[in-house]
Amino acid sequence: MKRLLRVFAWLLGLAILAALGVVLAAYVTLRASLPQVEGRMVLKGLSAPVEVGRDAQGVVRIRAQTLRDLLFAQGFVHAQERLWQMEFQRRVGQGRLSEVLGEATRAQDRFLRTWGFYQAAKSAYERLYPEEKEAVDAYVAGVNAFLQSGAPLPPEFRLLGFRPEPWTGPDVLVWVKMMSFDLSGNWEEELLRHRLLARGISTERLLELIPPYPEDAPTILQGEDLELPLKREEAPAALLRMAPPRFLEASNNWVVAGSRTVTGKPFLANDPHLRLGAPSLWFLMALEAPGYRVIGASLPGVPGIVIGRNDRIAWGVTNVGADVQDLYLLEDVGGKGYRYRGQVLPYRVREERIPVKGGKEEVLQVRGTVYGPVITDALENPPQVPMALRWVSLDEEDHILMAYLGINRAQNWQEFVAALSHYSAPSQNFVYADVDGNIGYIAPGKFPIRKEGHTGMVPVPGNGEWDWQGYRKPEDWPKVLNPEEGFLVTANNKVTPQGFPYTLTYDWAEPYRAERIRELLLAKERLSLEDMKAIQQDQKTLLFRDFRPVLELLNPLSERARVFRERLLAWDGTMDKSSEEALVFALWYTELTRLPKREVGEEFWDEPRYLLRAMREGDPNCDQPDTEYRESCLDFAALALERALDRKEALRVRSWGEVHRATFPHAVLTHTPLKRFTDRRVPFGGDRYTVNVGPFDPETLLMSHGPSYRQIVDLAHPEASLFIHPMGQTGHFLAPGYGNLLPLWAGGEYLPMAFAAPARERVLLLEPGR
Repeated sequence: MKRLLRVFAWLLGLAILAALGVVLAAYVTLRASLPQVEGRMVLKGLSAPVEVGRDAQGVVRIRAQTLRDLLFAQGFVHAQERLWQMEFQRRVGQGRLSEVLGEATRAQDRFLRTWGFYQAAKSAYERLYPEEKEAVDAYVAGVNAFLQSGAPLPPEFRLLGFRPEPWTGPDVLVWVKMMSFDLSGNWEEELLRHRLLARGISTERLLELIPPYPEDAPTILQGEDLELPLKREEAPAALLRMAPPRFLEASNNWVVAGSRTVTGKPFLANDPHLRLGAPSLWFLMALEAPGYRVIGASLPGVPGIVIGRNDRIAWGVTNVGADVQDLYLLEDVGGKGYRYRGQVLPYRVREERIPVKGGKEEVLQVRGTVYGPVITDALENPPQVPMALRWVSLDEEDHILMAYLGINRAQNWQEFVAALSHYSAPSQNFVYADVDGNIGYIAPGKFPIRKEGHTGMVPVPGNGEWDWQGYRKPEDWPKVLNPEEGFLVTANNKVTPQGFPYTLTYDWAEPYRAERIRELLLAKERLSLEDMKAIQQDQKTLLFRDFRPVLELLNPLSERARVFRERLLAWDGTMDKSSEEALVFALWYTELTRLPKREVGEEFWDEPRYLLRAMREGDPNCDQPDTEYRESCLDFAALALERALDRKEALRVRSWGEVHRATFPHAVLTHTPLKRFTDRRVPFGGDRYTVNVGPFDPETLLMSHGPSYRQIVDLAHPEASLFIHPMGQTGHFLAPGYGNLLPLWAGGEYLPMAFAAPARERVLLLEPGR
């Protein structure tokens, strides 16, 4: 028996050694795919040598002798560091995930093919201006030079068993389309209102459940009636489940004139709040060529710099949230056509074939209309009333890249505005500053002109009566140069003041972040770079200021509730990750958002002004005979506090950051055991309404969106400017720089946003070959 045990132990040891050998061999193979960052490489397609420098943090500085070589090298470097991310992004836009991932992504591919993102990208590429096309083609050539270089591919390709196809121009533009989709969510708001009206909720009640933007809240530039839909069928909620995850429409930027700063020159700050992931959405770069010198955040897969500065100007962006999407309810005639302006028009039908790894290929018939695609065709069981989508980003022409190429080179306000005349969507709040001391704001984009009475808030009949009547002219866009107040703040709050001649949207973010930034800017007569950092890191929630009176009025139902009520009343509202009060407040507010769940059909309803009105004035949802509270909404608030404390005890935690963690999942490997190597989580503070934002899932309390990039530009000392993004520069999960920036980002630190290379820069020389 002992001999058998010894033999078994010996065989088990051999098996473990063999397994370790396989793992070690795989590790060595994967390590071999790390990008080359020093020495020389010969690449076909360059006209002259290009220098690619990387500092200790992985920030890349590219110096070229021509703009074409510069963008070629940018494409090459993006592919070196982020090829898998770029491949995943283009497959999302193409609707080709199932080809490599299998059945799990079939519904999403069906949705994406139906909307026609890649069709729109191909159309836009064919219609690019010559300068745009040259830039895209140069970038694409650089990506393909990497594919042809013989360098090992990132590990994801080996793990999934396929090789990437050559890059094309539409592959660049389709990610621009997807970013526009991520930041254009009006179609979801239309479906939501349509669904609520179908449940029998009146328009008056709808305005209570989703209150209009408050009249006394700040607008960026210092109650119309809601139109009823003519048909009230239940909106197909399955469409929302099929859609790829959308970024939350939240970001901050502000610019302060020299009259309010210690330097006598402007400061410009920006932090776009987008989906967090591994790797980061952004890639930090400095690009230099004759007539082109710019530094900031680039998007892997797209040429140029999206947010940043050059030698003379700086800019930042937040989402306007403009209503540039409309849903149209079609009168279908036998499935072969639809009634439009008194005639029956045939659908334009195209066939989409969706290969599925390990499954059966799906053949999809996509119908098109004068408005755009019939998006309900993405459903396996579409409703009787089809819905078509009109959206500016599906137009045949799109010159947004021309706008960014112009911004990167602009030297003054006039050139900046001229560059943005090409801008389409998603509309962004651009703040501007220059070394001469000017500050400005402009909201560019293709804003639809709607017929009077068409608010864009709900779907309307697609019979020709509610068609768009063109777009607003660039000279009519909201803008201002050197405002009297001496600063400009945007935080997705309302852009235009009362009396502005047209409406951009009715769906604005709550003004809490904008109000808090204004408070902090006005707190000092002169502001410094350190003040800009403090504002960007601020996590005091003004939501608590509004709900504190509710706490004062409620009667606690237990001794523990009385204790925490008193602690909250003594608290200043700072959602610090180490705070127990922040934890209790977040849990209590989350319980409050359950108030209308039976009425609206959703578990959580984060509409602060509805909840506040209910607490102050009462609400039908607080008078239900089969509930535990029967007197008032304050009774509901007291019960919500008990439930919050029950949840806290079940979680067995004492601070907000123990459960509220910023999460950085790998798009694919997060669903595998390899997530131990790819995914990251860090404790974080804040909530949806803090400047240093920390939105969270009400069920998991995890944070999937947040400051995806931060920059602070000092126009008096541009080389002293700062930037940072989470995770790291490389997307290779075995590389040392994969997550090296995450502790800095989470700790409120920054990197120098400087053209000057550090002393210990690693340099890769790219040389032209035949």
